[in-house]
Amino acid sequence: MIRAILTAIAPLTIAVLLQGCAASTDYPSLAVRPVERVEGSGLPATGSAEAIPTLPPASADLTSRLSGLVAVARKAHTNFQAKQASTERAVAAAGPARSDGWTSAEVALSDLQTSRSGALTALAELDQLYVDERAAHPEQVSPAAAAIATAREQVDGWVSTETALVSRLGARLR
Repeated sequence: MIRAILTAIAPLTIAVLLQGCAASTDYPSLAVRPVERVEGSGLPATGSAEAIPTLPPASADLTSRLSGLVAVARKAHTNFQAKQASTERAVAAAGPARSDGWTSAEVALSDLQTSRSGALTALAELDQLYVDERAAHPEQVSPAAAAIATAREQVDGWVSTETALVSRLGARLR
């Protein structure tokens, strides 16, 4: 009996107490205050800006490293292309899920994905090199960063093509 009375009174008590909290309507305005207004001419101070120095070209070590990474990615992409046709045939011949043909197609697709790991690793390393170079020279794109970006774009093109094909073939097996 007491429990039933408390159950009935509790919501009313809470509502009355919360109503006291909401009685104030004296909230601060969200309008722009005078101190927040933009004022002034916006002209830079004279003589305070230093010229950004010209950065040296990419080092021979970096250039040879980039060439090596692109070569690794190219080899992986060539291996991927060599396995592409047989994987596409296996996926096209796949039967219902968990059949022998489907299992063969899954194995072929897994092998195709594995063949591109060199390109993915090279892309990850190129990403890290680019981030490090841009962090070292945030004010401008250095020649080293431009060389890294060029290599990265080439490898990323291969990886993007491979990813699209793997996704398309994987969707056909689902």
